[in-house]
Amino acid sequence: MSLTNAFETSTLSYLLTTGTVTRPTAWYVALFTSDPTDTGAAGTEVSGFSYARVAVTFSVTDNVASNTAGVEFPAATGGAWGTVSHIGIMDASTGGNMIIHSALTASKAIADGDVFRIPTGDLDVTLD
Repeated sequence: MSLTNAFETSTLSYLLTTGTVTRPTAWYVALFTSDPTDTGAAGTEVSGFSYARVAVTFSVTDNVASNTAGVEFPAATGGAWGTVSHIGIMDASTGGNMIIHSALTASKAIADGDVFRIPTGDLDVTLD
């Protein structure tokens, strides 16, 4: 997973200056059919057919943050979402800013009626 450029800057400001950094208070998983890149502005987020970002919470052990509960998106209804290839962690349920993004280990085609799930502990964010 990679931090977006904006959140890399915020992290450095938090760690190495006395400036004030606004911290997100909620996190949401977003699904993408193309790479959102470090700008957080590229890529195509899934839309329509009952798609909505899903709230996620994390716990941190050492240098790894993992989701504390399963993340389950609503079933695609009325049409397909396409092939999901990337995820993003966002600071809002709609709009907002992308914090982190990553390609999936394997892309997943989501057809009408399918549900996209991330089991507890399978969404890991690691800082080295």
